[in-house]
Order: sequence, then structure tokens, then C-alpha cells
Amino acid sequence: MNNKENYEAVIGLEIHTQLLTKTKAYSSEENIYGAKPNTKTSIISLGHPGTLPKTNKKVIEYAVKLGIALKANIREYNEYARKNYFYADLPKGYQISQDKTPICTGGYIEINNQEDKKRINITRIHMEEDAGKSIHDLDPFNTLVDLNRAGVPLLEIVSEPELRNSDEAYEYINEVRRIVRYLGICDGNMEEGSLRCDANISIRTKGSDVLGTKVEVKNMNSVRNVKKAIDFEIKRQSEILNSGGIINHETRSFNATMNNTISMRHKEKSNDYRYFPEPDLQPIIITKEYIEKIKQTLPPLPNQLGKKFINDFKLSAYDSNILIDNKDIALYFNNLCEFVTNYKLAANIMNGVVRSYLNEKAISIKDLKIEPKRLSNMIKLIESGQVNNTIATDKIFPKMIETQQEAKEIAIDNNWIQERNTDKLEKYIKEAIAKYPEKVQEYKEGKKSLIGLFMGEIMKNSKGKADPKLANKLLINELEK
Repeated sequence: MNNKENYEAVIGLEIHTQLLTKTKAYSSEENIYGAKPNTKTSIISLGHPGTLPKTNKKVIEYAVKLGIALKANIREYNEYARKNYFYADLPKGYQISQDKTPICTGGYIEINNQEDKKRINITRIHMEEDAGKSIHDLDPFNTLVDLNRAGVPLLEIVSEPELRNSDEAYEYINEVRRIVRYLGICDGNMEEGSLRCDANISIRTKGSDVLGTKVEVKNMNSVRNVKKAIDFEIKRQSEILNSGGIINHETRSFNATMNNTISMRHKEKSNDYRYFPEPDLQPIIITKEYIEKIKQTLPPLPNQLGKKFINDFKLSAYDSNILIDNKDIALYFNNLCEFVTNYKLAANIMNGVVRSYLNEKAISIKDLKIEPKRLSNMIKLIESGQVNNTIATDKIFPKMIETQQEAKEIAIDNNWIQERNTDKLEKYIKEAIAKYPEKVQEYKEGKKSLIGLFMGEIMKNSKGKADPKLANKLLINELEK
């Protein structure tokens, strides 16, 4: 009998990214999250007779930015289309989208998988508008509808079905979210619905080229839920096939409480949407000159910075991935490395005390009152051995925020500069050895762990100011005599 291990999953994702434009896709009302329900609507987004939509140029700019970042082909001639379907929170009864002329085709996203890097190809990226929001949990008897979201601009990113498990899907979504945040086109806040995911999942016998029946799981708003939904579907579909059943081509939703998927409806075919060209919007022509102009505005992308941190700064993939996860932190670190040479120590400071402080205060690194050059001076103090790491991070770093003083000035004022005078260090060493003469003999007989006892006494005698590396070296020399 077949079991789950005999099957291979074939997964494609459709990611809907809400764009950070000031106004909606085809009308002038404000595009903002969290406003009072039904206060950010207009006769255009509600589809009143005789009203005409108008193209938002920022939506096109953001689509081109994403296309360039993903190395996609950007279409010159772009038509809008009407996608017709009835739903309670779709006030016009149709959605303005793109059908046969998506603005971007091709391109790819690189993810980390168990072996190395894997390239996931992109089928298409198209512009469309969001629907309103149906709310089911505020009234026990009725569904409430908030139409503020109707008309909010979206880019839908459709991948090729090249993902093979939930871990790859997890990596893929995180990388998409990182890229759109770097580009500044979407905040990526899945809990607010500004990035949502549909997963198309099927299974087939391992080694087969024949695709199984596809099931779509709709509107998931957390990466963990996508992962759980995929794992559940692989298990569910495997059990159906193992029992001789047939997979239905359907749309399902994910129940986060039960960690399972629930059937919503049998899947529509594309012709059920009755696509036809949008008669109220002119086609958009995108020139090579326009694309080149947008290309000049692109920031460094996470993949580029990640490779730089690994290849040029010799950081581990682990350190690099933590740094590039946040655009502002990555750019701050990149700037910091212009002033230091010990990149590993700089990464440790960034991923340690700096990130802890930002998390504790719930602020962005843009609000940190220490610019990269000032922080580099603290790192140089540690590197030179003038202060130890603990003094720097626990005492000097907070005072740099409070006082705007330089790190060395703070260390001198507070008598935190480590003692490197060999005469003084040898005095502390002799005092420690004189206190424990019997332990000296045990050390000489092979009990090398006693070095910690002597070092503790030296640090106590020096009031924590002895340079531990130099003191340790001098101590061993004295004990080995």
C-alpha cells in the first residue's frame, strides 16, 4: 500500500500584496488601514452608475519595481480586464484586474532549501484591486461588511508549481515579504491582511510527471498557517488516495483553531469569471526608458546584501540572514562596515545588544541615537582590548544613548579602560598565587582547570579592569615556571 512517503507534493503559491500608495487603485479615497468601517469609500469604488475609474500611476511604478527586482519581463502594452463574480464584499460585482496581459511574466525568487539555494520561477505578476472585508465574528446572526478595503491596489504574484514541501513555501513567502519591504511597496504585515496567500496543492506518486488534482486553500494571513495548511493537505490527500478515493478539484479554507482545511466550494474555471477588457480604462504603455528610470531608484535588495555580507565580510549564512531580515538594520550594518574591519564582531554587536535594545523599546533602528560611525568606535575599543565585551554592551552602549558621548570618553570617565600594564598585571598575578599556594602545586601536577580560580582572583584584585586575555597569558607563564 502507498503511504505519505510515496507521494511528492506539487505546490504553487499566489501571494496578494497590498501596495503602500496614498490612494486606492482607481479612485482618490485614502488607502489606510484601521479607519472606521465604511469611511474610506466613494461612488467610484462602490461602482455607482456613470462613475469612471482612473489609473493610479504609483501602482504601475510599484509593479515595475517588483518586476525589475525579480528579473521578470515587463510588458510594454498592458490592458485592464474585468473579472466578474458575485460576493457580498465586492460592491461592483466585478474586480478590475489583468487577464491576458499581466504586467510582468517570468523572473524568479531564490530560497534556501536543505541543500543550498533553489530558484522558484514566477508565472506572472498582475495588477488588480482588493475586495471589501466580510466580518463574521462580531455579530452572531449576521455577516458585517467593511468596504474600506474595496479598491485598495494589489499586486498578485503567481509562482510556478515548483515548491515541494511546506518548508520551501515558508522560505518563499518570507523572501517575497522581505523583497517587497526592501522595495518599500508593501509593509508585509500579514496579520493586517496586507500580504495574503493562496496555496495550490496537489500530490503525485514520486517519480511521476503526471500532475495530481489541484486543491486551492484560500486567504491565509500568516506564514505558519500556510505551512500548517500545506502539511494538512498533503496528509489528507495521501490518505484519500491510499483508501482508493478521488481528490476533488475544490477551494478550501484553513481553520486555524483546528489546524485543518474545510471545503468551501468546487473550484471555478477561469471562464466562470467571464473576463473581458475593462472598457473604462485605457491600456497602459510602459517604455524601456521608464523602466530604466525606475531601475535607478531601486535600493540594494536582500539577496544582494546577503551575498555581500558572506563573500566580502566573511560572515556565516546564519549571521547574514539575521541581518538582512530587516532592511533598515541591513543598511545600517552595511554603513557600519565602512568604519570597521572586524566584521564578525560588528555583526555580533548588531545581532546582540543593538537588536535587543530595539526590541525592548519597540523602535526602528532609524530611531537609534547612535549613528554607525559612533558605534564603530565602541567596536574598536573592544577589538583593541581596551574594554571587554560585557563592559561595552552593558555599560558603555546605554551611556552612548543617554549622553551622546564617544565610547572612549565614557570608558575613561568611568575608569572602565582595561589594565594592560604588565607590571600591574604581574602584581595581581603574584597576589593570586600567594593566596593559594596549595592550588599552585595541584595545577603543576596537572589540574589545569584551576586556572579559573586564579583568574577570578586577578579580576577581583583589579576590580574587573585586568585585560583577561593578557592576564591569562601572563598567569600561565608564571605557573609554568
